[in-house]
Amino acid sequence: MNSQLLNFKSREKNISFMVETEQKENLTLSVVVPVFNEEDNVAALTSRLLEVLGKLNESFEIVLVDDGSSDKTWEKIELVSQNESRIKACSFSRNFGHQHAILAGLSLVKGRAIISMDGDLQHPPEVIPELLAAWKEGYKVVSTKREDAEETGLFKRITSKYFYRFFSKMTGVEMSAQSSDFRLLDSQVVENLLEFNDVDLFLRGAVTWLGFPSRTVAFKAAKRFKGETKYNLRRMFQFANGAIISFSVKPLIFAVWVGVVTSSLAFLEILFIVVQYIRGETVAGWASTVGIISLLFGVLFIILGIIGLYLARIHKSLQNRPRFVIRDSVNMLKK
Repeated sequence: MNSQLLNFKSREKNISFMVETEQKENLTLSVVVPVFNEEDNVAALTSRLLEVLGKLNESFEIVLVDDGSSDKTWEKIELVSQNESRIKACSFSRNFGHQHAILAGLSLVKGRAIISMDGDLQHPPEVIPELLAAWKEGYKVVSTKREDAEETGLFKRITSKYFYRFFSKMTGVEMSAQSSDFRLLDSQVVENLLEFNDVDLFLRGAVTWLGFPSRTVAFKAAKRFKGETKYNLRRMFQFANGAIISFSVKPLIFAVWVGVVTSSLAFLEILFIVVQYIRGETVAGWASTVGIISLLFGVLFIILGIIGLYLARIHKSLQNRPRFVIRDSVNMLKK
């Protein structure tokens, strides 16, 4: 039996798997699903996926990635995979983040077409046949455009809209406000994605940046099957911040121009004070002067904060730690 050793790229060398060459060549579709504290959704998710994928008449695998869940998600995964070898899974030693969970799944897949989707069933498995059909037409990337359900909050819709608009202007990478991680990627695209050495890779931006032929499919976002969203305001801010910092140096350029403008204004104010002094006039308004100084210090600290974010990313990169650590796996042959 011919086999090859699939080792993770530089940051994913914590575990290896034996992948049969024949399986890799013949397997058509892989579905990667990151899950975090989704114990109530695992059974329904895998059931619907098996039902939809079973009707395609294509070979497939389902790869679940447990992102360090603190509930019984991993136990539920082990249960549903006991009698179904096409359901494969790995579990992180702790929570490493949604994007890293997707990357782990992409590192493990064997299919020629790879679909990533969330585990809360807001990404309906019933859309998969349409994604696969577009791939067979020759598209290397089949993205999805989310049509928000009525229960999607106004705040989330507004912040999503303006974030992607701001992201596009800052990076030059055009993205829709309804972008999501529900997409199909050709194995060639995945191979290129795994070459990225970014510390915190923003997958949506990276896929667009690669520039492969793409098509977009619209879908209606469903309600969460059970449970609550794991993306609170803090996580959304961290996600947005990391995306922009990893894809653009424009915040640094912006900081330079802010510094130039504020320095120019300060110079003009000093010049005005000197002229008034020569004319024998006293410049009044200490309160306004103190206010201006406080404002300038505020701007200075913002600029230092922007620089600090880039330095922190460089520091993390130099540490060269793995993006994730796999604690356990099911239905995967360990070396």
